[in-house]
Order: sequence, then structure tokens, then C-alpha cells
Amino acid sequence: MRRRVAASGPTEQMDKGAGKNHQNRLCFLVTLSAFFWILLLYFHFIVLGTNNVSESNQLETSIKNSESSFVHLTNDDHLAEPRKEATQPSTFRESTDSQFKPVNPEPTNPEPVVHASPQSQSKPINPEPIVHQSPESQSNPVIPEPISQESAGHEVKSFPFMKALETIENKSDPCGGRYIYVHDLPSRFNEDMLKDCKSLSLWTNMCKYTANAGLGPPLANTEGVFSNTGWYTTNQFAVDVIFNNRMKQYECLTNDSSIAAAIFVPFYAGFDIARYLWGYNISMRDAASLDLVNWLTKRPEWGIMGGKDHFLVAGRITWDFRRGSDEESDWGSKLLFLPATKNMSMLVVESSPWGANDFAIPYPTYFHPSKDAEVFNWQNRMRKLERKWLFSFAGAPRPGDPLSIRGQLMEQCRNSEVGKLLECDFGESKCHSPSSIMQMFQTSIFCLQPQGDSYTRRSAFDSILAEDDIRKRNVSIEERLKQISPEQIKEMRETVINLIPRVIYADPRSKLATLKDSFDVAVQSIIDRVTRLRRLTIEGLPEYDNFVEQNGWKYALLDEGQRSVGPHEWDPFFSKPKNGDDRSRKKFMEE
Repeated sequence: MRRRVAASGPTEQMDKGAGKNHQNRLCFLVTLSAFFWILLLYFHFIVLGTNNVSESNQLETSIKNSESSFVHLTNDDHLAEPRKEATQPSTFRESTDSQFKPVNPEPTNPEPVVHASPQSQSKPINPEPIVHQSPESQSNPVIPEPISQESAGHEVKSFPFMKALETIENKSDPCGGRYIYVHDLPSRFNEDMLKDCKSLSLWTNMCKYTANAGLGPPLANTEGVFSNTGWYTTNQFAVDVIFNNRMKQYECLTNDSSIAAAIFVPFYAGFDIARYLWGYNISMRDAASLDLVNWLTKRPEWGIMGGKDHFLVAGRITWDFRRGSDEESDWGSKLLFLPATKNMSMLVVESSPWGANDFAIPYPTYFHPSKDAEVFNWQNRMRKLERKWLFSFAGAPRPGDPLSIRGQLMEQCRNSEVGKLLECDFGESKCHSPSSIMQMFQTSIFCLQPQGDSYTRRSAFDSILAEDDIRKRNVSIEERLKQISPEQIKEMRETVINLIPRVIYADPRSKLATLKDSFDVAVQSIIDRVTRLRRLTIEGLPEYDNFVEQNGWKYALLDEGQRSVGPHEWDPFFSKPKNGDDRSRKKFMEE
């Protein structure tokens, strides 16, 4: 008998239908998921991949375009990092204590970031600014401050002395633009010479003259010729030590050379050469100068301007440092002719009219005031003096010099009832007495000052203190001077009296309050020169156009803004002599 199958109920039929629908939904979800992933992968690899390539090309193009608008500090073709962390090699040497960092203004526009290579990251270099150029500046280069800019694609430099120039604009800083950095030289260049002071002169024991900061022993006012204070027996070649000690009292010294307006080298050049001028070979005469140059050029400060911001003082005439050959018979050292020192400024008591970097400062006188009142009192005293002599002369004849007019001057002094002569023979004489010299000058209206052993002489500055002066003439001195009216004499006298503060060196152990002495005038002149050279360097200009060293004296006479010289009415007096005879300018001596 066949077995009868039971009929299905409603619940069973529902279960079967539900299983079928569940399978359909699952299949639909799998299909939908697969479609989504396919769509996602398509979007990622096809759509996004294409956009990334495009954006990458655009970024690369942007970087290249940006780079082409930059002006680099070097000629390298590497990409420059515009951020402060990115750096370009500096063209100037820097010290390890980072005193000479150039001032870099922040870029005003955002720049793309370009990461430095591992090689560049391993070498620390100095940050430099990146300067954009407009099309106008590319065709017409403009020199901005403080960046020197020539034209597109050319070199632009930010100089290590920018910080020093910026101090000039700081009106709240009384030393802004006036800071002086002093090299800490080894003692062999200065103090050791003073310890061996007996060797500084072949004929004079200089030990007593180096006392009192270089002023020498005080002068007693037994004859009433001087003031009661401020007068010393100062040696005429003592400027080295006087100036150095005066510098120690300078109110704007700094240990930060990056803000220095100038750099002082406290080398006693005059004392050094005085030891070896007679009886020594050229090796001895040049030894200290070469040693100094070797020391200086290794210093980071030298690299700022190659020495053009450096200056030193030599208390002797320029000819002692201008040996033009290596012949043993030639005179002096070659300090001023060394390649490195030609960049420096050298202050001497007599400069060359045909030099480029030596500048004259006064011989030291006997008067070294410590207070302004001492100067004012002396000036008033000179105004009130009665002078019984029309003219005077202190000196000795030069019979071996055919160009000397001393013999003629001395003869006129002897034969005139209004002339006074103080003869200076070898050995003991009143010419070696400061009181005798000053007393004669104080009683004379005019003092005759022909050349000494060189073009100038210390006595000229002593006579200014006593307020009298005259140029030598190949005529009757008495007749010529009597033609000058009392009104003219009074005006001339007042002019000379007003010069007194500027031709004296104040006591190095003190400081005048309002007056400027020789030191102040000299230092400010150096600062002005260095500042001018720095600004010209930024502009890419030399100091002068077509500079000719033989015309060196003419450049000091140029007005502000003038850059070249031409014929001058004084040319006959300063024509350079032939055969190396720097003193054979007959017309100059006779006029």
C-alpha cells in the first residue's frame, strides 16, 4: 500500500518562501558590494591617479617658476630654501661665536617649501634672503636697502656689516653708528715694547716718556709759561701709546664686532720701527709688520671687509713705512706697501700726498687737559697776551740741504728789530726746553714754520697752541707781515685759537665733556670713511671713479657726491718728484 504523504501546512510553506527570499537578498548585497568596490577602485586608480599626476606636474612647474623668480646669493643651480632654516653659503668668513651674522629681512610673500638634500643638511651654512624682482626691476635694476641688487639672475649679497649700518638709524642709542671694536692683540705688538722701553730709541731713553699713559713727566710751571695743570714733557713720537690709552676711555667700545663702525688695531707701529731704523736689515724692520698681517688676516673680523674697516696709529711720519724696494740701503719698513695693509687706514703724524690709505693726525703737544675748563682758560689767556715780536723762528740751519730756506729765515730774524730767533744747535740748547719754546711763541704775533726733517714739524702744532702762524715766503718777512692790518691779525688769531681743542690730545685718563680733541676728530673721520665705503660696497661702486693714487691729495678736497678729480691749481706744489726723491719739490719749498 502506498504511503500517503501528509499535506504541508501554512507555516511550512512560509518557511520555504522565506529561505528563497533570503538567498535573493544576500545575492543582491554581494553584487552591490562588488559593484561598490569596483567603483571605488576605479575612482581611486583612474580618476584620482590622473589628478595626482596633474597636480604633481603643476607643483613641479610652480617650484621651477618660483625658483626662476628668485635671486640667489651664489652661482649654484641648486634649489634654495626660502624659509629661515634653509641657507646659502656665505661669501664672508664667520666666527664660531656667530658674531657676524648678516641681517636678513623676512620674505613678505609665502614661498613653496623645498626640502634640502641630506648633503646640504649636513653642512651648516648661513641664511640669506631671497629677493623677488618685478619685470621693471629686471630691466632697470634698483638697489634696495640693505640688499644690493643688480638684475635678474645676477648676484645679490647681504653683507655682514648690515647690522652695523642699522645702528645708525637707532636714534635712541647714543652710540649708534659709533661703536669701535678693538682687537685683543698679543702683547708682543704693544705692551711688550713698553716693557723694553730703552730699546725704543737709539738716542733717547723713552722710558720716562711712556709714563702717565704716554704723556711723560708733568711740566713744572716755574716760569709761569704754562697752566698749573695739564702740561707734560711729551715726546713727539708718543702718539702710539697716547692714542691707544685714549681709546680705552672711548665711550662706545663694543665686544660685538658685527655692530662696529670701525675696528681698531692697537699695534705700536711707530715704536716698532723706531727700534730698527738704524743698523738693522730689512728682515728685522719688516718682521713685526708681517707678523701682524699674518695674525689679522686669520681673524674672522678681517673677512667682513677684507680689512677696509680696520685702522691703526703710527706716531711717526709715513716715509718710515714706505720702503719701496728690498734693498738693504732703502729706508724704513714696507708696512704701508703690504697687500693686506693697503686696505687698512693708517693714521700718521705726516701723510703722503700721493697715498691712498694714510691720513695725517697732529703731533702731540705738551698740553693734555683733563677738563673743558682747562682748554677754555688757555684760549682766553692766549687772546689777552701782548706780543712784542712781529715774527719768530725756533730751529737750526740745514746747510747740507740746497732747498732749505732755514738759513734765510734765521738771517732775517737776526737782522730785524721785530724778529726773534731761538737757535737750536746740537747738544743742550733752549730748543729742548718746552718753556723756552712756548715763551717765545707766546710773545710773537707770527711764527715761521719751514719744513723740518720732513715736510711738517712738531713745532707747528706748538705754535698753534701759542696762537701764531705764517707761511714762509721768499720775500722780506718783515715787510710782508707789516702789510697785514690789525683787524686781519685779530681775525687770524681767533681762527687759530679756535683750532686749539682739535690739535691737542686730552689726558687719556679722563674725557673732555663737550670739546672734541684730536682723538675724537680722527676716530669720527675713520668712522665716516668706513661707513661711506660700506654704502658704496652695497651699491657695487668703488670708492672713487678711475682712482689714481698719485693724485691722492686731491680726493680729500672733493665735495660731497664728487667721484673724480681733474687739474687743480695746487698741482705744481704736489707734483710727485722723480727718482724717488720725495722731498725735492723745489717750488713748494720756495713759494
